[in-house]
Amino acid sequence: MSDPATGAFVAHRNLLFTVAYEMLGSAADAEDVLQETWLRWIEVDRAAVRDERAYLVRITTRLSLNRLRTMKRRKEAYVGPWLPEPLLTTPDVAEDVELAESVSMALMLVLETLAPTERAVFVLREVFDVGYDEIAEAVGKTPAAVRQIAHRARKHVDARRPREAVSARETRAVLESFQRALEGQDLQGLLDLLAPDVVLMSDGGGVRQAALRPVSGADKVSRFIVGGIGKAEVALSGVPVLVNGNPALAMYVNGSFDGIMAARVEGGRISGLYFVRNPEKLTRVAAETPLTLR
Repeated sequence: MSDPATGAFVAHRNLLFTVAYEMLGSAADAEDVLQETWLRWIEVDRAAVRDERAYLVRITTRLSLNRLRTMKRRKEAYVGPWLPEPLLTTPDVAEDVELAESVSMALMLVLETLAPTERAVFVLREVFDVGYDEIAEAVGKTPAAVRQIAHRARKHVDARRPREAVSARETRAVLESFQRALEGQDLQGLLDLLAPDVVLMSDGGGVRQAALRPVSGADKVSRFIVGGIGKAEVALSGVPVLVNGNPALAMYVNGSFDGIMAARVEGGRISGLYFVRNPEKLTRVAAETPLTLR
């Protein structure tokens, strides 16, 4: 770390990755953004930089915004539902309630419904508590415009995010029951655990078999799951893991890793199921990814 530029970048790398990931929902794209951030950072006249952290966040935000706009075309051509790339995370991420909520599959999917600038403003303001003036510099807007965008984005997210805070312990307990019902192909057990308006989204990316549209309703979802296992004549099992700071299941078919199942729990029942099977999105579940808000 004898090079000050390298030392500054490394010191803030986990923060920059978290910013890029929350904006993009893709670890691979976030890593590309960090590489570009580094290349721009080493060209900066550091004598003119007052706050290295703020400057690096600004570069990362601008590059993420550019990447987000190009990703829109990629997502439009994607086969079936597009889900965020799951990350195996460290226990300290789960212990940080604010961080765990911000990277949860449920909230990340809500962020997908925002326009690129709205998403950048929301993430910087609501998640990382960045000041309006600083955000304005990062997104190329006036502070007044950023305040309006932040208000609109917050209202949009609040209308769609989970209505109540659910502890990791409660989520884990519900998932344990869900795991038992899955492994036993227990249709009634699943029905008892699923909210009436539950939605299942499965992401195979055209590479692995998955529902091409979201499946809605407890009866349809439970029958889709049990029927799928029965037709395939496979042994399905789950292993509890921490993904995106929240309890989830690593799913195995006949003993081979098959994907990640995350859940949104409300009122003691599962209101959202997110099953990522696309192998290209499962590269970050073998080793823990450090995330931070600071």
